[in-house]
Amino acid sequence: MVEAVLIDLFSLPAYLQDNIQGLLHNTLETIEKCSSIRPPCVYVMCCQRQGSERKGEEEFSFPDLRGFQSLKRRLEVVCAQTTAAALYTIKQRLDERDLSIIKVILPALRKDLMKVYIEHLFTAVYQFEFEDLQVVSGCENLQISEPQHEGQTLPSQDMALIRSEIQMYLESLPSLKGELTILRSSLIPDDIFLHGFTTRTGGISYIPTLSSCNLFSSSKRRDPQVVVKENLRRLANAAGFNPEAFHRVKIDHANAVCVMGKTEPDNYDGIVTNQKGVTLAAPGADCIPVLFADPVRRACGAAHSGWKGTLLGVSMATVNAMVSEYGCNVKDILVVLGPSVGPCCYKLPHESAKEFHRIDPKCVRLFDSATPYIDIRRATRILLERGGILPENIQDDSITNQNQNITFCTSCHPDKFYSHFRDGTNFGTQIGFISIKD
Repeated sequence: MVEAVLIDLFSLPAYLQDNIQGLLHNTLETIEKCSSIRPPCVYVMCCQRQGSERKGEEEFSFPDLRGFQSLKRRLEVVCAQTTAAALYTIKQRLDERDLSIIKVILPALRKDLMKVYIEHLFTAVYQFEFEDLQVVSGCENLQISEPQHEGQTLPSQDMALIRSEIQMYLESLPSLKGELTILRSSLIPDDIFLHGFTTRTGGISYIPTLSSCNLFSSSKRRDPQVVVKENLRRLANAAGFNPEAFHRVKIDHANAVCVMGKTEPDNYDGIVTNQKGVTLAAPGADCIPVLFADPVRRACGAAHSGWKGTLLGVSMATVNAMVSEYGCNVKDILVVLGPSVGPCCYKLPHESAKEFHRIDPKCVRLFDSATPYIDIRRATRILLERGGILPENIQDDSITNQNQNITFCTSCHPDKFYSHFRDGTNFGTQIGFISIKD
């Protein structure tokens, strides 16, 4: 069932926009007649003309629409100077109400354009259907016709203009939840490496569980790739790396490692390089983003270590790749564990807890319960030390000086970090990143 209707009047000429009440009347009447007990939300998208001092729905009044009793509280006009701005504002309204099934009523000539905007600004969470809107010249009415055949693919120049318009609009948005903050380790020498762990502040993602510097997009979440890309651009500017030379692991919750410059595996949770200016990154939203640095051989790596990856030894697999590929001495490699869910909060089923208990009983608390508490950080340290990493070359939450602690519990700090464990399926993601300075 359609949850929202978007009426696209953005490209209508000024004389028709001045008579918008008449133009809307027939369309709204059709929506009301076809609606079930719960009518859909209706959003009317219009172009805000240059020089207009009034914005948004204040630019229009609706005395002729008072008869639509079932729609009047669910009707909103959104005016903006660009399609990207108007559509992104409507997306925020949809997300506020958790709406995902949308009918778009628009002039036939706008359909292919609108599909490109939607492809960039929305994810697979949303479902769209399209219906043609035909404007009769010299008339104040709209007629809804049956959907027509698909149009031709837009020229590449038009596609580029749309992407540019979206990018410029997103770049103009203010940062949310304060300034962008990066946590850095004192263990990694900053004269050789650029590195850090992000927090959730300083981006433009507005959905509560994703707000604000979400750095991962998927088909199951509401943050589109263009928003994540803008968050990454802001991070790159703040941190000083090139976002075009940025490589993030392709999570498989296993122990495969990608070596930069060699054939890239389909999925991998570790990545290593000795190339200057290439930024490696591992995400985390409870799982541990782990960074590796060898100041002697000037090589680095990043790994994503969840409970499965921890048990499969993804951290030591990353270390071993640095040793075999770049001739690193395991005793020179520095390892930093970033923000992740702590043993204070994280639970696993008893069968999975047994595997951590085998590594060290101290990795499990309340072992006899159905869902014991698990310390994946301690397990990671133990496996690294067994693999030859020096204890003093590992930084985690066990350090003596807690003022230098960057291995915070993500679940315990909702103001600073995202947490899948705490926030559910529509969660945001922070990252750990590292590169060798030029």
